Amino acid sequence: MNLQQRNNIHVLGSGSTTVVFAHGFGCDQNMWRFLTPVFADRYKVVLFDLVGSGRSDLSAYDTEKYSSLQGYADDLVEIIRETADSPIIFVGHSVSTMIGVLADIAAPELFALHIMVGPSPCYINDGDYIGGFTRADIESLLNALESNYLGWSSTMAPAIMGAPGKPELGEELTNSFCSTDPDIAAQFARVTFLSDNRADLPEVKTPALILQCSDDIIAPLSVGSYLHEALPNSVLRIVDNVGHCPHLSEPEACIREIRNFILDFDSALHARS
Repeated sequence: MNLQQRNNIHVLGSGSTTVVFAHGFGCDQNMWRFLTPVFADRYKVVLFDLVGSGRSDLSAYDTEKYSSLQGYADDLVEIIRETADSPIIFVGHSVSTMIGVLADIAAPELFALHIMVGPSPCYINDGDYIGGFTRADIESLLNALESNYLGWSSTMAPAIMGAPGKPELGEELTNSFCSTDPDIAAQFARVTFLSDNRADLPEVKTPALILQCSDDIIAPLSVGSYLHEALPNSVLRIVDNVGHCPHLSEPEACIREIRNFILDFDSALHARS
């Protein structure tokens, strides 16, 4: 199948370095609209929708392939090879940060830098690890989603977005959630919230920026600290933001932190290009 059609790929800009943006659960590539114009001025920017999301080709959705994050990671590797001529800067939000981790492990030569926005390698508390939820919390969340997806979306999307001063963003995320096929959303949610990628983190040697929000019901500050310790070459920055989508609610802060991180690794980036 044609990759452009499968993942609704769009390419902006024409720089020698490529930046690939990957959205989170219930979202699509439009969620990056406040960041992409800034980076398209200097870089080649690649936007896409995960299969089952946005305007991807729903006929490409395979329940077996996408029963784990690895299926999405395999797609990402294909997209990078199709659109980039040198190692990329990968910007992932939420679950896509771990999709990027798995893709990096499979093909590390394709990655120059990781930008992780609201990442979490595991959402469930486990001993000393605080992921933010108990197993019972997650099962309750998934059961509610599977029994009444539209009702769940109307309740959860505004809470996930946060941004109390910008209610229109909560409404936008609700509409995005509600436009997703309920069966696909249910499987993707189960794959997302039950995933555990903690053991994969030490394998990633690519420099990573962890952008954690100061108040996030999905990925608490403890998760950012854990990631910073587990990733061998990482920087942790806290964005003053209520919610899980700072690229929408605090885009200027995200742009500043990403730009500074890229500049810090500029020489290394060119050395690998």
